[in-house]
Amino acid sequence: MSDDGDVLLQLAIGFAAISMIAVGGGIAVVPEMNRLVVDVHGWMSDARFAQLFALAQAAPGPNVLVVGLIGWQVAGLPGMLVATLAVTGPAGFFAFGFSKLRGKLAGARWLRIVEKGLVPIAVGLIFSSGIILAQGAAHPAGPGAAISALAVGLTVFSTLFVWLTDRSPLWVLVIGAVAGALLL
Repeated sequence: MSDDGDVLLQLAIGFAAISMIAVGGGIAVVPEMNRLVVDVHGWMSDARFAQLFALAQAAPGPNVLVVGLIGWQVAGLPGMLVATLAVTGPAGFFAFGFSKLRGKLAGARWLRIVEKGLVPIAVGLIFSSGIILAQGAAHPAGPGAAISALAVGLTVFSTLFVWLTDRSPLWVLVIGAVAGALLL
């Protein structure tokens, strides 16, 4: 098998496994995606991962768009297709099967307990996603580099803006783009 085939197989296995633990959606597994592509395989830096995530969030569509961008970064068009299918396929089949079973289990006490137990897990995973992305943004030049005060300031401002106001999060993107343009 060629090196390209090995990379595609690694993408398929890694993202298929991630898809099965995506409690809370694609955002909830961002830390595991980061671990896979940055720490395990070294396909990109934390900063590049954060950039791809930001790009995926700026585009309309589902949160898992980042997976396609990661696949593209790692192995071009085949990587994008493999990563996207690997992260959506298994979870999609699982969700379809569970939806059929869910009707038969309606009202089961144990199911309500499991569902309520998954809520704090999903919240924790989403929170950890924010931490991973903030760390990548704080070190845009890579690990060990100086922390960018502007990046930290924009991260704190963005978090507070989205949390404390009713304005569209798109304003954060506009402010970030203006700040980036002023620095170039």
